[in-house]
Amino acid sequence: MKIVIALGGNALIKPGDKGTVEDQERNIRASMDGIVQLIKEGHQVVITHGNGPQAGARLIRNEMAETEVYPDPLVVCVADTQGSMGYMIEQGLMNCLSKAGSRAKVATLVTQIEVNPLDPAFKKPTKPVGPFYNQQKALMKMKNGWKMVEDSGRGYRRVVPSPMPLRVLNPEAMNTLIDAGFTVITGGGGGIPVYRSKDKTGYQGIDAVIDKDLASVMIAQTIDADMVVILTGVEKVAVNFKSDKPTWLDQMTSAEAEKYLAQGEFPAGSMGPKIKAAIDFVKNDRKKVVIITSEDKLTEAMEGKTGTRIVH
Repeated sequence: MKIVIALGGNALIKPGDKGTVEDQERNIRASMDGIVQLIKEGHQVVITHGNGPQAGARLIRNEMAETEVYPDPLVVCVADTQGSMGYMIEQGLMNCLSKAGSRAKVATLVTQIEVNPLDPAFKKPTKPVGPFYNQQKALMKMKNGWKMVEDSGRGYRRVVPSPMPLRVLNPEAMNTLIDAGFTVITGGGGGIPVYRSKDKTGYQGIDAVIDKDLASVMIAQTIDADMVVILTGVEKVAVNFKSDKPTWLDQMTSAEAEKYLAQGEFPAGSMGPKIKAAIDFVKNDRKKVVIITSEDKLTEAMEGKTGTRIVH
């Protein structure tokens, strides 16, 4: 079976961690058991990952060093974290496979994903990134063209567009690696957002952040995967999540998921994008499945013992 596994950026940095490379490498090792098991069982595995905390740290470094060196645009920060996190995940997985007696091959692929520069998201940026600023500094940044919003009384943050992914560039490279037996790490941070030049002769990067789960589903559709597994902070999806008695769901159809989404059960800032991505993947194909669970429950979820399955 061909399986796309989507790791959250927060999976690499746990509550209480400083977020150092050592912290992330330790957390990667701790999260690889279920993936190693799938590879040893003969499944074709593709790994995607978020980069929220890591990109935020990268932007802080940009900010602190701006008087000494040139700052990198957001699109380069996304590419930078895609490479550094891909390296850490690749090395961690290779070491875990070796300890498990497997000689399976792993490769990281830098991934560009096309977006529409006229996407409505570019007129209404909503995705908070980077550090908090006081009002004075926020006003200075706004004069330089940044869009800023006040964030829950904690200060001001930059907001950037989060356009819909349209197409994975160079899917042939991804398929070639998969067909050659590699476990591929790709689509980090939702992919590097690019758009087609006006003369249609090339591509240009654009400052934006693509939702990691929507990008993961697009990658899954591109490679004709059978299943997408979205690893997050909870073992199952719930409705009435913030109530005293949440209802934990073993399975949902795409129609049920759409109903709950319309009722506001899945907030835009947390479970909502994951459910939207799941619906996109399964709604037109009865054979496709999405599982949402926590990283430590991956093996049990694959065995049907836990997790939430979303089906056609």
